[in-house]
Amino acid sequence: MSKLSQFRTFGKKIVCVGRNYREHAAELGNPVPSKPILFLKPTSAYISEGQAIKIPQGCNDLNHEVELGVVIGSKAIQVAPEEALNYVGGYALGLDMTARDWQSEAKKQGHPWSLAKGFDTSCPVSAFIEKEKIPDPNNIDLWLKVNGETKQAGNTKDMIFSVEYLVSYASQYFTLEPGDLLLTGTPSGVSKLIPGDIIQAGLGNLISMQFEVDK
Repeated sequence: MSKLSQFRTFGKKIVCVGRNYREHAAELGNPVPSKPILFLKPTSAYISEGQAIKIPQGCNDLNHEVELGVVIGSKAIQVAPEEALNYVGGYALGLDMTARDWQSEAKKQGHPWSLAKGFDTSCPVSAFIEKEKIPDPNNIDLWLKVNGETKQAGNTKDMIFSVEYLVSYASQYFTLEPGDLLLTGTPSGVSKLIPGDIIQAGLGNLISMQFEVDK
């Protein structure tokens, strides 16, 4: 078993991409970006199946965002897009849990999104997926259900910026290290969650996971 299968325990950062699907940008009333919007989550945000998603105190609009996660396999510093996949060690399914009310207020004030995006339990992830199992990361289905009802259904082919471009772009500014996770953005269909909701999410038929919102 590759050491990367334990990426949650030794990776140093979670690099996230905002507004990487046109329809998701539109549903939140945001313009389509001309370059990737990056933000970070602390690794303390990770949880795995069996652990509950907790609504942070004072949040009144917790949203789900299902995303393809890219696990970095080797150190990447200012790599070119055409070389970027050589630095990918594998993949994971991730949820970018978002305190939407906090994010909306932060955007109005021109403040960072750290509280809205980086609170404890804000990054549920699946088990590690070997790189060979996703031959084309730019063409895989993503889906998410809440209490059995489909809320998000998309495909990474609809991303504004490809996996290669995102790895390359992020590496121009952050040294990407083995075990780091890059979350590549979410398709449309985000919605409000309440205590007791059951979230199921998957990458095509390759992997699925389930989390409960803490009661």
